[in-house]
Parts: sequence; structure tokens; C-alpha cells
Amino acid sequence: MGNGNFRSHRHIPAGISGPVVEAVRQGVTEAHRKCARTRSATPLRRARTAIRVARVQVEPAGNVVARKSGPNPPSCALDATNTRKARILSKITVEQEPGLADTLLTAELDPTHTTPTFAELGVRPEIVRALGEIGIEHTFAIQELTLPLALAGDDLIGQARTGMGKTFGFGVPLLHRISTADSGTTALDGTPRALVIVPTRELCVQVTQDLENAGKYLSNQQGRLRVTSIYGGRPYDAQIAALREGVDVVVGTPGRLLDLAEQQHLILGKVGVLVLDEADEMLDLGFLPDIERILSMVPDQRQTMLFSATMPGPIITLARTFLHKPTHIRAEEPSDSAVHDRTAQFVYRAHALDKSELVARILQAEGRGATMIFTRTKRTAQKVADDLADRGFAVGAVHGDLGQIAREKALDKFRKGKIDVLVATDVAARGIDIDDVTHVVNYQCPEDEKTYVHRIGRTGRAGRTGVAVTLVDWDELHRWASIDSALGLGMPEPVETYSRSEHLRSDLGIPENATGTVRRAPAREPDAVVEEREARQPRKRNRRRTRGGKAVDATESTTAESAESATATAESAAAQSVPDEQPASDTTEGDKPARRRRRRRRKPAAEAGDTTGGDDSAAETGSAATGGDQTAASA
Repeated sequence: MGNGNFRSHRHIPAGISGPVVEAVRQGVTEAHRKCARTRSATPLRRARTAIRVARVQVEPAGNVVARKSGPNPPSCALDATNTRKARILSKITVEQEPGLADTLLTAELDPTHTTPTFAELGVRPEIVRALGEIGIEHTFAIQELTLPLALAGDDLIGQARTGMGKTFGFGVPLLHRISTADSGTTALDGTPRALVIVPTRELCVQVTQDLENAGKYLSNQQGRLRVTSIYGGRPYDAQIAALREGVDVVVGTPGRLLDLAEQQHLILGKVGVLVLDEADEMLDLGFLPDIERILSMVPDQRQTMLFSATMPGPIITLARTFLHKPTHIRAEEPSDSAVHDRTAQFVYRAHALDKSELVARILQAEGRGATMIFTRTKRTAQKVADDLADRGFAVGAVHGDLGQIAREKALDKFRKGKIDVLVATDVAARGIDIDDVTHVVNYQCPEDEKTYVHRIGRTGRAGRTGVAVTLVDWDELHRWASIDSALGLGMPEPVETYSRSEHLRSDLGIPENATGTVRRAPAREPDAVVEEREARQPRKRNRRRTRGGKAVDATESTTAESAESATATAESAAAQSVPDEQPASDTTEGDKPARRRRRRRRKPAAEAGDTTGGDDSAAETGSAATGGDQTAASA
């Protein structure tokens, strides 16, 4: 945990040493000095000792003043070389958390605050250019606070609600440090220099894509900087081949990372930057032992950044063991005093048999865009997806019973707008970052308040507005009451609602003619290649002829056909010579069963001649040759 002395910051990159950073440094240094004597001996004690509150203000003279809270707070003036950078924070709370981190910074942004750009915080121009191409120029609260410390190489713990840009909060400094020669990391040579551990496969793919977008103009000795994803559900061969070709940043899930590291395919001996994203979720999924084994393979001289929504006891122990004097940062905006106040929240008490119809009506609300529907079980998720598909909605499903390829295809279609409804379970949807989701429907009541906040956090992201609808069954009322009490929502008794309720239409803007069923023409893929087929040729008789179970050649077939034709002619003549009193059934040419019997019982020509006699007429010979049945019948 260190000796209480705040480490030197002379290695801060040029361009980020503004007055606010200096104010934070001074507050952190004083916090260390005062807490060195009062540090608790109980590592897991959660009580926080408030040390300092610094208020950063811009004076007319251009100086930044940091004032301490309490009676008669002393003040010290700091030189403001750039007054624009002083418009950062209205309040910084510096606290000591015994056993967790050396410093806790809680920042609240002023409503009139103008966020700085990545360039103003000293990020490499290549990264700034890449972020600008995807429409990202200004920082969010968590990025604004973490970047100065992360770019300097300090260990930190970041906390912010979902949708606040935590990925670039650690991704930008990660890319900056491994691609900068004087940042303290070794040169890129194809061995991983940064490792990002995430809990789910979907989040792994998403973080990999974000890092690739931000680092598209960065290069190593062999060319463009390489980022690869390592996760389960995919073949080993492709991932091992990517590691052998050389990678600079590895993003993966704990199980597959540990497996490849133990097989010596993944080399962790040169990792200089380590990130644990969604640490609390990895704890819930039981990945903590695997994470500890992975951390033991990484060099001690490294930068470690841990991001978690909550800080349960095991995560505190993990931070205390593997992080070196971390700074704990909680960043919130003024509007974060309420739970997602940009999201309109509706709670209805619905019957289980009417939920499908009710959800279908919600999907026909005016202004509805991309929608996510959450369920607690995999079976329910698939059932809801199938029912909505039968009603004509473009829907996909993401849950544990689906293969990894099917899950990735559904997410890709949802991101590209090919489908506008995604049904998912909580675990499968963890960390899915899709900015333009307008509606979230909780088909089943969440387990707890944490799950509820995470679910509705899929909408209202990045400053947008959204709608969250929660359907509570009668047996789930007690669970919802505890969620409402924990979050202070003021909706302990949901209104009984059915698919045809008038208040449902008025609340969500559902048209009166909505039927819960849509007719959608089968859409052709925009990138599908249409090929004109040639006219179909007449079908040829290419079946192979057989006789007696043996194949017959073309010549033999022709001879056999001639013989059959002659036999048929002879039979016709014999039939004409039969007296009129002969039964018609015995003389009919079209009597196929009789003809087949006569052909099977036909004797060789020599025996036939002996039987009928040599002086018989041609007609009688033909009749005798085909069998003696007709002669016997006429006699």
C-alpha cells in the first residue's frame, strides 16, 4: 500500500499539467500526508475519512484558488497558465479509504461546465484524429478525471454508471502509453504490451472494436498497431495463429486467457498496462480465482486500472493486493443525483398471459427505435423472440443457449439496424454499448436494484433520452417493492395494466389502431448479390436401364426393344386369330399383368417348336411361342 508519500509526477506528459491537475495533485499529496498517521489497521473497513474538499474557481486575475472545507479554510493560489483548463470541476472531494485506495476523488461537474477535448488533455494526435472521425471530441466526466492520472502511469480505480464512456476512459491512455517511447513501457515487438480482461464475450468484441477504432493510425515496428480478442466459444486455431503473428493489445475473457497463457501461447511477461473492466460482474460470474492467477503472471512493474460499478469486499481485496497506491475516482454529472433522469420510467403490473400482447403493443409506439427486451431466463428469452417474430417484428435473441456465432450475428444485425428488437438475458447483454436504443422493456422484474439500473442503462446513453418499461407480475411485487425502496423511485404499487388499457396508450404514445401484429415484406440484404439464372434446359432421360437386376448397354437395350416390339406384333396377330367365343380378358392387348406372366414363363424357341409342331401356321407358332395358356383355354 505504500508509505503514504505520494509519488512524484514529474513524468506527466506535456500538455496536461493544467491548474486543475495541479489542484488535484496538491489535494492528493496532502491527503497522503494526513492519512499516513491515521491509516486503519483493518483493510476491509468501509468507513471513509473525509480529508479535503477543494473548490476550483477562476479569479479575474487568472489564478486558480483551491480552498479547503471546514472552519477558516486556508487558501493557496496556483498559477493558471491556461484559464480554459480551469473550467473543469466545481467540486473535488479527496478522501482516504482505509485498505482500499490511498485516495478517493469524488467529482461533481458544474452545470455550466465545458468539457475539455482529448487534445487539450494531451492525447496523441493520432488518437485524437481517429476519435474525431467517429464523432468523439469532448470527454465525459470519467474520462476527464481518469486521463490525467492514467496518462501519467498511475494505478487507479474508476467508478461511473453505465453509458458514461468508461471504455475510452482506459482505452485512450492505454493506447497512448504503449505507443509513446518515453511513457515507461517497452517498445512494441509483437508481444502483448497491454491486457484488458472483460467478463463476457460480447463485451470483449465491443472493447476490441473500440480500441481498433481509436488506434487505427498508431503503428508498431511491423505496421499498424494490432488489437485481438481472445474469448471462448470460438476455435483455438485462429486465436493461436493471431498471437503467433504478433499482437500489441489483447482483450479477452478470463477462462480462455488463462488457458492460452498456461499453454504458453499467450506471453504475459512484457505486459505494461493491465485493465480490469466490469470487475464486479466478473466477481458475480465466479471469475475472480482465474483473474488472480492471470495477475500473478503479469510483471509487477505495470500500470493497473480497475473499473467497477460497485466495490464489494472481494474487489476491495483484489485492489489492495494487486494495485499500487491507486487513486479511486467516482465521476458523476449534476443530473446523476437521480437514477437515469434522462430515461422516462414506467412500471406496470401485468398478467403473465397478457405480457406478449402488451409488449407487441409497446413495440408499435410512436417514435420507437431500437428496443431491448430483458428476461431472467434463457427459455423465456427465446420464447419471447419467437412470439414476436410470428407477429412480424424484426427480432433477434441473445442468450446462453445460442452458439457464439449466432449471438454475434444477432448483435451485428441489431447494431446495423437490420433488426430493431433484441431479446436478451442479463448476463448476455452485460456491457453491450449501443447508443441509439430508444426503449428498454423489462419483460420480467429484475432480481435487484443493481440489475434494474444496468438494464435501463441501455437507453438514454451519451446524453440521449429513452423510455424504460418494467412489467411486474403478481408474484414479483415484493421484489419490485425492494427495488423501488432502494432506489427511491416512488412507485411501490404498479398500476394494473393490460394490453388494451387506455393509460398504456397515453403513456407510451401507442396508436389506437395498434393490433400487436405487423406485416413486414421479406427484406433483401443490402449487400446481397443477385445472380440471373439461365433458362432451364429440357430434362434428359439419363436413367440407367436394367434387366434382371443387371445393367443393359445401349446396343443391348436397342436389340431388346426391337425384340419386344416384334413380340408385341406377334401377340397382336395371335389375338386377332382367336375365335370370337374366347374370353375378352384373355385376348386383350392391354392386359399388362397377363403379358408380364407370359414373358416370365416364356420357354426357349427350340422347346416351343417341339411343343407346337413344325407344320403349324405362323399365327399358331406365335401363339405357342408366347405360352400354351391360350391353346389350353380355347380347347
